[in-house]
Amino acid sequence: MNQILRGIFTASRPISWVNTAFPYGLAYLISGGSLDILWAIGVIFFLIPYNIALYGINDVFDYESDIRNPRKGGIEGAVLPRSMHSPLLWASFLTTAPFLIILFAAGTWVSALWLTVTMFALVAYSAPHLRFKERPVLDSVTSSAHFTGPALVGATITGGATTLWFTLSVLAFFLWGMASHAFGAVQDILADREAGLSSTATVLGARLTSRISTVLYLMTAIILFVLPMPGLLVGIAALGYVLITARYWNITDETCEQANSSWRVFLGLNYFSGAVVTISLAWVLL
Repeated sequence: MNQILRGIFTASRPISWVNTAFPYGLAYLISGGSLDILWAIGVIFFLIPYNIALYGINDVFDYESDIRNPRKGGIEGAVLPRSMHSPLLWASFLTTAPFLIILFAAGTWVSALWLTVTMFALVAYSAPHLRFKERPVLDSVTSSAHFTGPALVGATITGGATTLWFTLSVLAFFLWGMASHAFGAVQDILADREAGLSSTATVLGARLTSRISTVLYLMTAIILFVLPMPGLLVGIAALGYVLITARYWNITDETCEQANSSWRVFLGLNYFSGAVVTISLAWVLL
């Protein structure tokens, strides 16, 4: 049992938990909510169960490509034996179901709609027959929805009002998510092609995908620059992602795995950017 629990924990990518819980919790407070029980339930759901399902389902159905991918097996993704696939799928269902019942029952029809879209995107990205991750461009759109979805649920679950500035912030976050997914896929081009998988990166190639990611990151920063404070501060942090991807403006498919070094910097930059957002918004709210 301990081995199963350890495998589920590893598969859920603990380093990325905050990327889905933080958007929900922040949007909930910005839209007029408080640190109440519904805030806590949503944060816990998007912190752990949501990521067990998001990455667990992905690991099960990406097994053939993951075993060929040299970067898998650490913080960037578990490669668990086939014996763990059934426990992962059961854990995905059993940990999410109770929270979903509460969030659907306690929310608004708008939050229920966004929660449905978010969970559909979670399943559709990896599940057989749907496999949105193998549909170029749609793969990056769906991946970004995995992170913007929680924010939209948090902003609408209390029935509070949202502003134009919030909408622009979500748009910037969505573009950031698309850029991050596309750039993350660059390093996997050779492994994905060997496994017969299609993605934005395998279709467009490493060079064009890296350039598109750079432009999307730049668009993210520009949108943040036009927002009221602390938009400027967050926009400056967003320029860090532009610098990371711009280094690979002329990368080739043959050298795509070199992008992994910047991807590891990207993981650390996420925490720095998150800290900037947290401190800036705390200053505004207080």
